[in-house]
Amino acid sequence: MFGLQFFSWSSSSPVGFFLLDRPPNAYDMSPYRLPIATLISPRAPACAAFQRRLNSTDNKLPWMVDNEFNRERAAVKHHAATTSDLWRKLSIYAVIPCLILGGLNAYNLLNEHWEHWEHMPPLEERIEYPYQNIRVKSFPFGDGDKTIFWNNEVNYHHKDKAT
Repeated sequence: MFGLQFFSWSSSSPVGFFLLDRPPNAYDMSPYRLPIATLISPRAPACAAFQRRLNSTDNKLPWMVDNEFNRERAAVKHHAATTSDLWRKLSIYAVIPCLILGGLNAYNLLNEHWEHWEHMPPLEERIEYPYQNIRVKSFPFGDGDKTIFWNNEVNYHHKDKAT
């Protein structure tokens, strides 16, 4: 005997575990064909009904013994549930409003900064050094000379004034 296999398409035996009389090949254990066999399987509806029945019963299992170990596990489970609930509430009700307020503050500071720069005298002519704005080839957008984040109010580049 060569071992156990869950599905075999070359055998007429029912779906399930059985012993093979030959080594398994790649066709028998194909992961692409297994989902098809599970859909065709006559046991699928019974399994689904059984699972639904278990989900509607009480969480306390009749065979579970009430001892210190199980009480500690239940306490850890309860603590994990309350802690995760706390962090979920903190994430929704504290972090999101803080991000919104921080964004509004940054926006207001940016506007104040530009208003301050508008009242200043114009800047002197900037020197274009040869190591600035090096272009090996043109960019595929715009006029080909400016980067995608180019801001005409901040960035400075004149090809004819390079020293």
